[in-house]
Amino acid sequence: MSQAQSVTAGTRQAEPARIDMLIAGARRAGKILYDVIDPYRGEVVARAPESSLQDLDDALGAAAKAKAEAAALPGYRRAALLRRVGELLAARSEEIAVIIARETGKAIKDARAEVARSQETVMLSAEEAIRIQGEHVPLDGAPMGAGKLALLLRFPVGVVAGITPFNAPFNLACHKVAPAIAAGNTVVLKAPPQAPWSVSKLGELFFAAGLPAGFLGVLYGKTVGPALVRDPRVNFISFTGSSRVGAEIKAACGMRRVALELGGNGPTIVHADASVDASAPLCARNAMRLAGQSCISVQNLYVHARLYDQFVARLVDEVRKLKPGDPLDPETDVGTLIDEAAARRVEQWVDEALGAGAKLLTGGRRHGTRYDPTVLAEVEPSMRVVCEEIFGPVVTVQRYEDLDRVFELINAGRYGLHCGIFTNRLDLALRAVRSLRVGGIIVNGTSTWRTDQLPYGGVKESGQGREGPGRAVREMTEERLVVFNL
Repeated sequence: MSQAQSVTAGTRQAEPARIDMLIAGARRAGKILYDVIDPYRGEVVARAPESSLQDLDDALGAAAKAKAEAAALPGYRRAALLRRVGELLAARSEEIAVIIARETGKAIKDARAEVARSQETVMLSAEEAIRIQGEHVPLDGAPMGAGKLALLLRFPVGVVAGITPFNAPFNLACHKVAPAIAAGNTVVLKAPPQAPWSVSKLGELFFAAGLPAGFLGVLYGKTVGPALVRDPRVNFISFTGSSRVGAEIKAACGMRRVALELGGNGPTIVHADASVDASAPLCARNAMRLAGQSCISVQNLYVHARLYDQFVARLVDEVRKLKPGDPLDPETDVGTLIDEAAARRVEQWVDEALGAGAKLLTGGRRHGTRYDPTVLAEVEPSMRVVCEEIFGPVVTVQRYEDLDRVFELINAGRYGLHCGIFTNRLDLALRAVRSLRVGGIIVNGTSTWRTDQLPYGGVKESGQGREGPGRAVREMTEERLVVFNL
């Protein structure tokens, strides 16, 4: 039996998994269930509850009731609990990776990488639980403050609402829950409808590690999201998803604070002095991994005219080396999109670009939920494959001679998440840093690069606030000034 057959055989089940909600430390079955579909095989792999408004009310009530207990839990105990979650996760890593691959169509190698990163996210959050600190504010610089002592202290915000997407369902849930618990908050988490199974496993890990009842509620489906972000018991909202939904959440949340990690269209610049051997394979891989379903996936390549022909030839060659297919095959590089509707949308956008004059260099075919890794040239800035977030395995290539014009194009767009630039010139790299209005610039790397401890996020329609355990803990606490009259 091959390794791929072994993985597949190990996932066979007599019937779909049954997912329960977690409310006030107890499992709760749903009255209405919906099917979770393996996008590659078309099989029902799990049945998840459609959480009701009553379920939401109960979860928020438990979280609100427990927030004082959570705030009083010492940092060393929060850290110990998170470390225990990390240990339990390591013991169940393969099980969870297979679940991610089955419910999202993500290649198993990428699912395993996601679980490994998730453990790092949890462990980094454990470290942050014992690093929360304020600061001394010197007051003797003015006569009124002389003889007084001022301190800024940090306290938990209270109840955190977390809403996560399907493309990295487990790690992005970790990025909501683990820093919130580290900061001394309680959490109500709404899992992505397409990928609830893996998120349910995260809830199980937290309670197996000894998380007190009420500290975490896990809900499912499409019904409760709008009510969750509007409920006055929620003190902070952390959302990862589309720019459209992010804008709706921002409009609904009033004066409450938010962290919004939204869309992007992955610009990466390859300047005249760059190495084609170094840049082209990275760009190919980072445009197509996760089937392009990442907000920092390389989508728009701007290549200097001096390197353009050589770079494009190498890029296409590298893309053609990638193996699409069964997500459970360890040799697969590119799995499916989340469902057939997503694949049809990618197909429509590519066909629309080709009809408007774009040139297809490779790919361009859909197979059910899978879309071939695709490279487009001779595109225009107004095409949707360029200016919108395609969220599929498609990369566009544009030739340039004037770098300032590239900066103008990127800054004129809706998004401002990450941008990559390949160059050996320090002055040019610093010019990009000063010129580009984005959340992060990766020098001699692509837009896709992210490690979990980084402060991560964007500007413009790519969001506000920053993720990453250290910064998230800071976002999920609030400052309180105390002045001592001595």
